Amino acid sequence: MNGNIASVSSSVISAGISGNCFSRAMKATADQSLHFFVGLAFLFGLWWLAIYVVTLDPSMSRFADFAPLSALQALPDLWEDNTIPHALETTGGRLGAGMFLAIVIGVPIGILMGRIRWFQQLTNVPFQFLRMISPLSWEPIAVVVFAGWDEAIIFLIAVAAVWPIAFATASGLAKVDPAWFKVARNLGAKPWQMVTQIIMPAITFDILTGIRLALGVAWIVVIPAEFLGVTSGFGFAIQDARESLEYASLMGLVLVIGIVGFILDSICVMLIKRFSWHRG
Repeated sequence: MNGNIASVSSSVISAGISGNCFSRAMKATADQSLHFFVGLAFLFGLWWLAIYVVTLDPSMSRFADFAPLSALQALPDLWEDNTIPHALETTGGRLGAGMFLAIVIGVPIGILMGRIRWFQQLTNVPFQFLRMISPLSWEPIAVVVFAGWDEAIIFLIAVAAVWPIAFATASGLAKVDPAWFKVARNLGAKPWQMVTQIIMPAITFDILTGIRLALGVAWIVVIPAEFLGVTSGFGFAIQDARESLEYASLMGLVLVIGIVGFILDSICVMLIKRFSWHRG
């Protein structure tokens, strides 16, 4: 009898805890949704107000096409004439290739900086120097070195993105308890086992954080890099809309760029929460 009562009580407590967790999750989701839509409404309201104030002057009436409503109305046409899909494909391809190179180069460099003290001391000054050079300032050199503009743009993206990844990786590795490596060596761990079983799981959070920062920088760099030399991508589409005086389309493209960037950042945030061992 007592066992049945205890079992029922345990079930009731478990159900209550599950219900509380569900309620908290629903409340958190509702709060996030509210903040998202309120912030978005504030942004669009500020945008509309700025255009409204500017166009009060009759000589500035041409700026009416920069208004939010005009930009939103231009989006269906931009999609139907394949401007947005083609830009997503071409700009996305360049961004993906550049980020891949940055990760492949940046993570090993970061691991060396975090694990080998003399390497970190030797490379800190030159790496910091290179990091402070604007990626777009390499554009004239990239155009001369590489055969095509696509390769040059990918190079610029990689140059922009490699440093946040490398330094975030090194910073994360510097925080790992040295005792972990001593125990692993005592147990006979090989160097590649150190990397796969200790280093990578321990610094996943830092690597993903660096990738998030690098992706933001790369997304900012790729658009102006496409202003010259190419006939595809968001940068080219914006330049073409400006030269054609299609200001509504221009603002529509700017809006899409912001949306795509926001989605990419949100994906990074979800990956950080999903794969970070100390996320809780």
